Amino acid sequence: MQETSPAPAAQKPEKKEDSFPVFLLKLVVLVAIFRSFIFSPFNIPSESMLPRLQNGDYLLAAKWPYGYSRHSLPFSVGLLPETRVMASTPERGDVVIFKQPPLNDIDYIKRVIGLPGDTVEMKAGVLYLNGQPVPKERVEDFEIAVSPNTRCYSVQFAAKLADGSDVCRYPQYKETLPGGRSYNVLDLGPRAQDDTPPVVVPEGHLFLMGDNRDNSEDSRFPAEPRRGIGLVPQDNLVGRAAIMMWSTDGGAEWIKPWTWFSAARWNRIGGGF
Repeated sequence: MQETSPAPAAQKPEKKEDSFPVFLLKLVVLVAIFRSFIFSPFNIPSESMLPRLQNGDYLLAAKWPYGYSRHSLPFSVGLLPETRVMASTPERGDVVIFKQPPLNDIDYIKRVIGLPGDTVEMKAGVLYLNGQPVPKERVEDFEIAVSPNTRCYSVQFAAKLADGSDVCRYPQYKETLPGGRSYNVLDLGPRAQDDTPPVVVPEGHLFLMGDNRDNSEDSRFPAEPRRGIGLVPQDNLVGRAAIMMWSTDGGAEWIKPWTWFSAARWNRIGGGF
């Protein structure tokens, strides 16, 4: 009896590889989703948040804590509503990224001080919340090295270390908000913004301040393009500062790769908020 050979197995169709343009499109969509709804990078361009944040810091902002609006998307494209969905109110002391009123076109970063219904004022450089002074304790001076990203606010704060390197030394204080949240602020001496009238934060808004109290145009100042921010609508929130991913003193040069490492502030990388 003649044996019959088994029929050949059916061949699986070959998987078609994506073309490079299709792969690139998928990558762009994936990055856009990640930046819009999970984490987004943000760089610190000024010294208004010293001592916690320095010019040249690069951090990741968490996008989900306060909900989503059109400002969550890159360039604020109008694919989401103006008002936030899945909205949540920040806590006092949170460091937040937001679109600066009144134009809502650039990102700013400040600390949440007053929530809706709070009364906020400054008296002789002391922060008052709902009529009560926020405890302010003098601590060790804040010291930061002079670099391409850092210059002393004035000559009175300039100093030299034993090795001859230049630094800035600023008076530093520890503030403790109701509920126990603490952080450090700088106070450079008497300034006009040390005394402000009481302001009641309306519903849907926040009173935000920079930790560098005498070098920050914040909610103590009226909203003007590239200057003060006034009372910030919560719908302007972009995210909450989450983790430091990089920091540089500004001394790196592209044509000198070794300076990419020497300019890095390695001790600042990886810190949370």
